[in-house]
Amino acid sequence: MTTDGRHLLNGGKLPLIAPELLGEIIASAGDLALLISPSHKVVSVLVNPAQGIQARVADWEGVSLQSILAAESWRKLEARLADLGNRRTPAVIELNHADRTAWEFPVRYSLHRIGSDDSVLMIGRDLRPIAEVQQQLISAQLALERDYEAQREADTRYRVLMEVGRDPIVIVSMSTGRITDLNPAAATLLGGSRADMIGAAIAQEFEGRRRGEFLESMANLAVAESAGPIELSARRSQKRLLVTPTMFRAAGERLLMCQLDHADTVTPQGDDLTGNLARLYQDGVDGIVFTDADGIIVSANEAFLNLTDSANTASVRGRSLADYLARGAVDLRVLMDNVKRTGQLRLYATRLTTDFSGQTAVELSASWLNDRPNPVLALVVRDVSRADSLRRPAGVPNEEGMRNVMELVGSSTLRDIVAETTDVIEKMCIETALELTRNNRVAAADMLSLSRQSLYVKLRKYGLINKDSD
Repeated sequence: MTTDGRHLLNGGKLPLIAPELLGEIIASAGDLALLISPSHKVVSVLVNPAQGIQARVADWEGVSLQSILAAESWRKLEARLADLGNRRTPAVIELNHADRTAWEFPVRYSLHRIGSDDSVLMIGRDLRPIAEVQQQLISAQLALERDYEAQREADTRYRVLMEVGRDPIVIVSMSTGRITDLNPAAATLLGGSRADMIGAAIAQEFEGRRRGEFLESMANLAVAESAGPIELSARRSQKRLLVTPTMFRAAGERLLMCQLDHADTVTPQGDDLTGNLARLYQDGVDGIVFTDADGIIVSANEAFLNLTDSANTASVRGRSLADYLARGAVDLRVLMDNVKRTGQLRLYATRLTTDFSGQTAVELSASWLNDRPNPVLALVVRDVSRADSLRRPAGVPNEEGMRNVMELVGSSTLRDIVAETTDVIEKMCIETALELTRNNRVAAADMLSLSRQSLYVKLRKYGLINKDSD
């Protein structure tokens, strides 16, 4: 403060500052400060502690300024220093440092001539963060340009294929049911122009079709295994067409690609028997399943999906049949062993498990199709849950055995009664296993997790086999 109460700064004067405090102020004002002698030697280096570059610039003091600058930066600085005295405002210059360790970084300096000996104070701001951001922006711009060029190339290829392709193709949005694109061949076949038909509802292009029903039938046909085309009548051209749908997803949207053909020019794929068998597979009331030699499901019809509460064919394809059998791998092993040995198996009773832990009583009939390089197991699955409830009245099976056990109460100890009950249950289980396996004792032993010898002992014990039989 002055004697009249005015602050020194208001009068254009600065108070005296201690040298160590002045150095701290200069270092904090920028990221890096250099005091340069008239001979262009680095007299002092001041570094902002927050930058973490003290170790890299520690050996700059006493060296020539030219040795720590890139060649083009030194030439630019020389010209600016020569003209420094003619400028009324501090000169600002961007320089690239390059030392002996090949460490390079850009700095924006403001140049200040101080003292009477033409020394220069260079207060700099590190430009590396800005350079990194600029580099990222450039990389992002280049990536966008590459993606744009790739998109243009893909779009051009798509357009060429659509224009010159001879196969009539229509692209339909599943969300709106409207035509998003079609090629000239498809427009000619449908009896309209491409410009008029883009955006039109696909269902309206065919006779007697409603939007929801048409899209649902197309979607089911697209995901069906080995499904053929559907025959429709075009409303504009009055032509009978065969439509083969294929579903795909692009940019999160489900699309339907429909291939069109003249119904009268397509060569039949088989005789009436083939068509009838295909319809039976698709619309039959009994489940039909095809598996490979290991029991892995290759295909299944709609009836089997209903029995197992499966969403679609893709959810069961590739899974083991054992996943849907109540006794799992035991049922599958009995099935595969018997059908491979005899070629077929009739009325094998078991239960199917659904995807939601439910169970349905079924009878399986199987055929082993080994007249090909990769044999196939064909299964017909019939729901017998209603007949099973009528055929088996409520109550405990083998009532005679249970009645004999109940008669022991009061005349025998609990231990004897439990032993007798165990024998009754054991006999019932063996009889059930023999019935399920059609008296195949090897399969029955496997189902009960018994050795063959143990099963024979129990068969003789309960009088289920003659003593002199094998």
